[in-house]
Amino acid sequence: MSSPLRITHAHGDRITVTEERGGIDLISYVYRPEAAWEAPKPYIHPMRTLTDNVVTDYRPNDHRWHKGLQMTASHLSGQNLWGGNTYVHGQDYQPLPERVGSMAHIAFDEVAADAGRAVIAERLSWRHHDGTHWADELRRVELHDVEHTGTGPAATGTDNGGSWTLTWSSAITNRRGEPLLFGSPTTHGREAAGYTGLFWRGPRAFRGGRILGPDGEGPELMGTQSPWLAYSGEHDGADGHATLIFRHAPENDHTGAGGTHPAHWFVRNEPFAAVAPSYAFHEELELAPGDTLARRYRVTVADGEWDRERITEYLAEHPW
Repeated sequence: MSSPLRITHAHGDRITVTEERGGIDLISYVYRPEAAWEAPKPYIHPMRTLTDNVVTDYRPNDHRWHKGLQMTASHLSGQNLWGGNTYVHGQDYQPLPERVGSMAHIAFDEVAADAGRAVIAERLSWRHHDGTHWADELRRVELHDVEHTGTGPAATGTDNGGSWTLTWSSAITNRRGEPLLFGSPTTHGREAAGYTGLFWRGPRAFRGGRILGPDGEGPELMGTQSPWLAYSGEHDGADGHATLIFRHAPENDHTGAGGTHPAHWFVRNEPFAAVAPSYAFHEELELAPGDTLARRYRVTVADGEWDRERITEYLAEHPW
């Protein structure tokens, strides 16, 4: 049975989900506006294991717009809803503030916790730099399957705390009078830089961590396809490791609005830890006016360095 959860809402700022058995704040969902240059958008940080170790980074000095776990759009019909400089083919990254847009919080439709599950349902507006409304998003973030291992309360600094899972669903509807083109630096000419969509930035301590997939291992999984990808890193300050298992739902690969665009993994462990199931790694995705792009993802946060056998067993026990 999933451990009970509690929600605290600091209105206008953030929603915090707390695991009641250990009193651990598993996530803070931050929706207050931030710097325009960083493409303001809601994000999750900090995200913690059941042993109270943080597994996200926030505004690192190499990329100030990297903020925990967030939905992004690095290239969107000429706009940058990723943040920072914009990649331009033949010119590398350029400071183009007039291209940096935003994803603005509009309202919450549901904020609740019950029976071991917490739900944050939100409406957002995707906007051009000049404020023009380009798209609506219906977003749903759920925490569930909070499972302790061992006996007694989880102890900080061990690999025996357990695991929990976050499901992120986004439905993005084009409100322009012309198609929205979702792309990435790779679709614009830069190799192995297909980042866009749901993006996780790991803590600095996770640099050089282990990347694992169903049939491969290491940074060479960049740009490949598979149902899941895991990243394990070792903590600073506390003994032990954590593993994050990223999954994209089977329906994400199906033909629908925008055609067939299966997810390809963007993943790095140098010079920093990052994972994104990119929806436009190699090819642009075109979303017609009025059409909706729906995507669903899961992130499992586990204490310890899980091997492929343990990950496979867990996923079999926790299917979509």
